[in-house]
Amino acid sequence: MKARLVPIYFDPGRDEGFDEQLARLGELLVDDAEFLPPVALGAALPAEADAVVFPQMLGEAYRRVADFRAIDVPILVVTSEFGTLNMWDWEIVAYLEGEGVSTFAPYTLAQTRMLCRASAVRRDLRGRKFLVYQDNPGEGFQASIFKRFYWWEDEAAQRLFDRFGITILKKSFREFGARARAIPDATAAAEWQRWRWPVALPERALLSAVKIYLALRDDLAADPAIVSAGINCLNESHFSDTTPCLAWMMLYEEGRLIWGCEADTLSMATQYVLNKSLDVPIMMTNLYPFLMSGPALKHERIPHFPDVSAYADTNPENYVLVAHCGYFGLLPPSFGTEWTARPKVLAIVDENAHAVDARLPEGPVTLAKLHPSMGALTAVEGTLAGYAQFPGSDCLNGGVIHIPDGHRLVRKATSHHYLVTTGHNLVDMRLAMRVFGIAVEEL
Repeated sequence: MKARLVPIYFDPGRDEGFDEQLARLGELLVDDAEFLPPVALGAALPAEADAVVFPQMLGEAYRRVADFRAIDVPILVVTSEFGTLNMWDWEIVAYLEGEGVSTFAPYTLAQTRMLCRASAVRRDLRGRKFLVYQDNPGEGFQASIFKRFYWWEDEAAQRLFDRFGITILKKSFREFGARARAIPDATAAAEWQRWRWPVALPERALLSAVKIYLALRDDLAADPAIVSAGINCLNESHFSDTTPCLAWMMLYEEGRLIWGCEADTLSMATQYVLNKSLDVPIMMTNLYPFLMSGPALKHERIPHFPDVSAYADTNPENYVLVAHCGYFGLLPPSFGTEWTARPKVLAIVDENAHAVDARLPEGPVTLAKLHPSMGALTAVEGTLAGYAQFPGSDCLNGGVIHIPDGHRLVRKATSHHYLVTTGHNLVDMRLAMRVFGIAVEEL
């Protein structure tokens, strides 16, 4: 998926310097962009344009503000031979900003490539579908909790469509679960021979997990517009004899399908946009800030939060325990330093179910999730300081994340579900989300 960029020149003014820089950009961005024929500033843009790029800036820009304002796609200013903005174009960029014209002025080649990917994602999402399997969300297990979630509201689906062009396609989990169970054991066993990942599962549990993958693969193949999928796997777990954890990981590694635990469509959208734009590992988990005390400890069935006295910041108020379905969270083998599938932990799912026990590398991470309004991404940079185990609990292997201000996070968090990316990515998130017209609010 490449961005379709339209090079813009000042007319009259296209010269040898413009053509030389455009040729350089073609080489630097060969994997990220497709360059459409150049057009003069003020001329009509082709309908297929994802963004425009200025390989060259001239002082004429000060007298062409109206033409800049008429451009309705992202404006990239990439004027140096290194695939970045040139320093002497700061004045023009600042002037345009003051006149209400927002431009992207990347100062690293990686940023330029990332902006191309984000522009391509912005176009590609229009007309795409997120598939969710559910029947009566909120009516199953733990109804008092699940009925509160915004992602099941019709308004949430409409806002996803309005902001990104995503359509939420709903199918019956009851019917899907029955169809998966009907797949012969021999078929599932033969399929697993292609994978043979390190798992610690009884044979029946493993075959049930592979059957979910096979049933999902068939549904996805029938509709190429589907780019993400999720299942109401906890609240309506009575419709299946297993969980979809292993299937999601197989589908990601096979075709980069973005998955959605519990059919959380806001998490799916956040994960899709950030993974495809920033090209970083990302996964969803639950947040249990140490400041939340009683509710968090009770939900995870743990006696206390992990000891942080050995970490650089010994103030427990600035730490979050992250865990989902008994372990750190659902991430594919290619993201992890350690990875396996184990028997289920939560009482809410079938005895035959499973979960993934895996770890991201310790070090810098960024937490992020779309605000319910879809007008902002809430995010904070932190450090995955280590892991904590509580035998006999619902947190057999959770992560311990340090954040700058625990009180601020608790005040401003928008969900118990958050996405975790490796690395400190707030700068790139701000750039990428601007492509979608979305602000970034720091937690």
